[in-house]
Amino acid sequence: MNYKDKKVLVFGLGLLGGGVATANWFIEQGALVTITDSKDASYLAPSLRRLRGNYNLSLGHYEEDDIRNSDIVVFNPAVPIDSQPVRAAYRLHKQVENEATIFYALCNKPITAVTGTRGKTTTVNWLRHLLGRQAIIAGNSYKNPLLKTLPKINKRKRAVVVNEIPSYHLEYFSKTTRPPRVAVITNLYEDHLNRHHTMEGYADAKAGIFMSQSSSDDLILNADNEWTPYFLSKNPKSRVWYFSLQKLAVSQNGLYWRQGKVMLQENGRGTLITKLPTFQKKWGSHNVANLLAAMLAAWRTGEGWQNICSRIQTLPDVEFRQQIIYSSPSLRVINDTTATSPEGSSAAIRRFGGKGCVLIAGGTDCEFHYGEWVKDVVKKIRPANLFLLSGSATRSIKKLLPPKYADTPVFDSYRECFTAALRRARNMKPATLLLSPGAKSFGIFKNEYDRGRKFNAFIKNYLRQKNN
Repeated sequence: MNYKDKKVLVFGLGLLGGGVATANWFIEQGALVTITDSKDASYLAPSLRRLRGNYNLSLGHYEEDDIRNSDIVVFNPAVPIDSQPVRAAYRLHKQVENEATIFYALCNKPITAVTGTRGKTTTVNWLRHLLGRQAIIAGNSYKNPLLKTLPKINKRKRAVVVNEIPSYHLEYFSKTTRPPRVAVITNLYEDHLNRHHTMEGYADAKAGIFMSQSSSDDLILNADNEWTPYFLSKNPKSRVWYFSLQKLAVSQNGLYWRQGKVMLQENGRGTLITKLPTFQKKWGSHNVANLLAAMLAAWRTGEGWQNICSRIQTLPDVEFRQQIIYSSPSLRVINDTTATSPEGSSAAIRRFGGKGCVLIAGGTDCEFHYGEWVKDVVKKIRPANLFLLSGSATRSIKKLLPPKYADTPVFDSYRECFTAALRRARNMKPATLLLSPGAKSFGIFKNEYDRGRKFNAFIKNYLRQKNN
């Protein structure tokens, strides 16, 4: 589509980079761009400084006239599909888009897309690694906004796009949206219910990843996840593959894990792909599932098993996902700030927890249930080793913790929380200091990435003082 002289309203600039990339891209296309956001210019200053070219601003408020006077409205992922501005755009018969729908329409390379509640970022990064140099990551990251990467991707002679796509983007997809060639749903757990209202609504948004696929496309599902039958009830037209930590049913094709071995099942016959006897102990069971999803997606994208298996030994740590940021004989520090749900934090607790583990958790609630998370804490974290950041989720957690955790401290200051937790860890040798909040970050932090960066900076400053 030619966007020259089209009146484009970028609805939501934000601070994570996607809004800036979207606005700059449309400006480069010659569109007449207006940017609106409920935040004012002082709050948005870091993003405003990165805009290039000519544009109009309408900040600190929302005016329906901004929508009325536009041809195309491009909504930020923070704007729900059922919100009043989106309803107004449809009522006024405007072309409604987000950065993902634009990207999918204009990208000239095949796309392998990954969504899910947990594990999608690790799966995406490992998938890119398993595919080798041909693969380019795009989306759901402050480092790789979709429309910032689009020109580079389209100029490449040969490339495969690996797209991490959240429900906030997928809920704007329709049956006419260009589908990914390979779609992966890692799992579905309780999350974002403040946005999607029900688990069915959340699952319906995720299902957008495959709703426009055809019989020549591939859909990869988690055979162990309780929501997989719900996705199958949508009658996907694509070829369905599965990954599992146990043997697949005879009728299912895909990869499964059997005592340190990766097995491929096709038409009821099992074939050994590779042996990984130490992988589960090193990375944890949840990362076995992520690896199986990444391997299966790489194969369906067109990579050979020999290349896939040869790259497993050099899998990268993923930033802010159970990332070991410091390790010595006496102290290990793990940044798992993107564990924004109880299930994500539980995975880290099961992997790193023990009598020497000091856990920093808590934050803002998204209508989560913490019963199972509390059980994992009681099993793995001593009462004196739990430190909580304040927020609505923390209030829920405190109500569920047993009496022996009654004195668990709650901090309004992240510096005080980090300091107290580090002091506790230093009094034990060896110790593990684990930031795995199990909650959103809004309140004390701008977002989970801000939380992770502040934790890294705190640890870096501690190490600098220690070495002086």
